Amino acid sequence: MATITTYTISDLAREFDLTTRAIRFYEDMGLLQPQREGPGGRNRVYTSRDRTRLKLTLRAKRLGLSLTEAKDIIDMYDSPRDTGPQLRKFLTVLADHRRQLEEQMADLVANLDEVKVHEKEARALLGKVEKKA
Repeated sequence: MATITTYTISDLAREFDLTTRAIRFYEDMGLLQPQREGPGGRNRVYTSRDRTRLKLTLRAKRLGLSLTEAKDIIDMYDSPRDTGPQLRKFLTVLADHRRQLEEQMADLVANLDEVKVHEKEARALLGKVEKKA
C-alpha cells in the first residue's frame, strides 16, 4: 500500500516562502482544500494535490493573473472534461493578460520618453545657470 504524502501549513509556508496567513487566504478563496484533523478539526492537512494547486496559484500570480482567473484555470484542470475548452479558456485569459501587459509597457515607454525629455531640458537649464555663476 502506497503512503500518501501530506504537508502541514508550516511545511507549505516554508517551501514556498509564504506566510501561513497567505495560505489560509488561498484556502478561503477555494484554491486549496485541506483535510482537517485533530481536536475540532483545527489542524490542516494538505495533500500533493493542494501543493500542486498552490504552486500553480503562485505561478499564475507571477504572470499577473487575478486569483479568480487562477482558480478558474486550475479548477478546469481538476475536472475530467475534454481539455479543448480548458485550453481555449486558458489561451483567452493569457491573450487578455498579454494585451494588458503590452498596454502597460507602452505607457511605461511613453513615460520614460517624457522623463528623458525633462532630464535633457533640466540639464540644459542647469548648464546655463552654471555658466552665469
